[in-house]
Amino acid sequence: MAEQTLAPPEAPPVAPASTGRRSGWRNELGRLLEVVALVGLVITQPLLDVLGHSPDFFLFHRASPADVLLLVALIAVVPTVPFALLGAVSLVVGRIARAAVHTLVVGLLLAALAVQVGRHTTPLRGVPLLLAAGVVGVGAAVAHRRWRALGRALRVAAAGPVVFVSLFLFASPASAVVLPRGHAGAAGLAGAGAHPPVVMIVLDELPLVSLLGPDGRIDATRYPHFAELAAGSTWFRNATGVSGWTPYALPAMLTGRYPAEPVAPHYSQYPDNLFTALGGLYEIKAEENITRLCPPSRCEQPASPEQGLGVLVRESGKLLRQVTAPVDSQVDPESSYRELTRAEANLDAAEPVPADPKFRWDKLNDNQPARFTTFLAGLRPSARPTLHFLHLLMPHAPWAYLPSGARYAAPEDLPNDGAGWVDLARQRHLAQLGYTDRLLGETLRTLRASGLYDQALVLVTADHGVSFLRDWQGRGMDAINHAADQVAWVPMFVKEPGQQAGRIDDRNWQHVDLLPTIADETHIRIPWHMDGRSAKQTPRDGAGKLFYDRPSEPVPITGGVPSPPATPAPDPLIGTRVGDKPAGGTATVANLAAFRAVDPAGDLPALVWGTVPASVPDGTKLAVAVNGTVGAVVPVVPRDKGGRRFAAFLPDDRLFAAGANRLDIYRVNADGSLRSLRLS
Repeated sequence: MAEQTLAPPEAPPVAPASTGRRSGWRNELGRLLEVVALVGLVITQPLLDVLGHSPDFFLFHRASPADVLLLVALIAVVPTVPFALLGAVSLVVGRIARAAVHTLVVGLLLAALAVQVGRHTTPLRGVPLLLAAGVVGVGAAVAHRRWRALGRALRVAAAGPVVFVSLFLFASPASAVVLPRGHAGAAGLAGAGAHPPVVMIVLDELPLVSLLGPDGRIDATRYPHFAELAAGSTWFRNATGVSGWTPYALPAMLTGRYPAEPVAPHYSQYPDNLFTALGGLYEIKAEENITRLCPPSRCEQPASPEQGLGVLVRESGKLLRQVTAPVDSQVDPESSYRELTRAEANLDAAEPVPADPKFRWDKLNDNQPARFTTFLAGLRPSARPTLHFLHLLMPHAPWAYLPSGARYAAPEDLPNDGAGWVDLARQRHLAQLGYTDRLLGETLRTLRASGLYDQALVLVTADHGVSFLRDWQGRGMDAINHAADQVAWVPMFVKEPGQQAGRIDDRNWQHVDLLPTIADETHIRIPWHMDGRSAKQTPRDGAGKLFYDRPSEPVPITGGVPSPPATPAPDPLIGTRVGDKPAGGTATVANLAAFRAVDPAGDLPALVWGTVPASVPDGTKLAVAVNGTVGAVVPVVPRDKGGRRFAAFLPDDRLFAAGANRLDIYRVNADGSLRSLRLS
């Protein structure tokens, strides 16, 4: 046989090094896209969703379009950077380690997503929710490791952040703030007659019933300056707001039209309004709050509150902690708004001290809202007719002021509804209303001192009220259905130029009547259709009113001038001096340390809160005394997530002294005897 030579087997083809590198980079890019998708779902989407539905957040901070665009870019890009850097570092540790790191990142992000989904779809909260989300994250990471389909789906979902940003910029209510589309509102036509100066103050979250005494009139003892205003103006007692939400209520007041669309309270969405109607003839000095209805062509925007990208990033960080937490929270940027104090706004103390020593201006210098100071400074006669406009978030929550103007601290997790809590909320609301009355008094004093009071058309009202009815606290539809008299009916005072005597008008006033009334008083013809009716016209027929929880969805409400709510008599222990009492239990006071060094010029510990042992029955009364005088008697409320709690409000700042103060809490027995609780 012929000898055969066997050829050596062919070696498998060797891929070029460049092909391997391309494959590696494709894998890394794919992993990065998966992370982008998950970060978009965990961070970008929930943040932009809440902010997109809260244009008032940006309006309150006077954010420019550039500020908002930078914030959106940061939200969409920055959270991905740490994960991208982690992936880049893992390139040097080998393929297996890279895959393990990526699987860990995917599992953590999916667990974070599970926390958000679980909070909205299950009753789990806190540690149980975290444990369940951890299990989901582990299972999802294993599935991602085993089945490529999940990774492919995530890579497709990497387009999500682009979609979320686009929806925010072009389809959300906040888009009007970022991309305003014109502001050429119609100017009113000046008619024959005088064009008096206009001073208009819109308060917030103030039900008429909060001002009423037992006789149905303004309680002159608690609110002397509201009573003073009523004594020299026309009080429309049957006045109602049209919505429980300022971004709908205030535009209705200033356009004369019922809410029709859920749009931002911005001049690009409401080009025809009070400011454009009067702006052709009047100088405009407007201090808006969570709206921006006055266009730049009509008036400059105030310098407060804090503005710029820094505050937007800081507040968005707080919001992110809320939306990603495993516990419930009220994700509502508007609820965090409050007026800056003079000190916080770095204003000087150059304002003159009034001669009236009863008005404690020296204390109010540290507590008065800074925007109110700016408003007061502008109340001066002028050769040109002027509109002085102020929307002040007072006595709106958060409640932080005593009637004297002193501030106090409070925890953020105190409920506003339920046994004991709703009464506490109303007490704090009324205390802040007392401070609001002081601000109104200073306004009237300034108007009279400048000579503007007799000349001007003065209007004082509120955009909506709020219910303090147990189980129906708030200002949504549940509150409207059960306590419309507290939510819809608001104070409405109109002082005409030269008016001296007060009178009461019980016509069916609705807040769309405000602009038509101003137009008649200033002899300006409004060039657009309004739903309202001027107070100079005959009253509308019937008692029916319209309220809008949602734009274009009117809810009929009925009723007339509300009666003052029944107020319980104060506990006879309040104001009494208490000496030593036998010991009888313990209590934990969260802010006990605040009593060791009280600064009357700073925050006072006027809200005392804490817990008692489980052995103390629900409803047990506790008497809270400062320096030997009982300032409050409160019940122990049923146990909730905060424990068996109590909270006592001490609105009389005369209880406190500079330096160390003594706090005592006593258990009130059924026979009226007291047992001293040991505090910790």
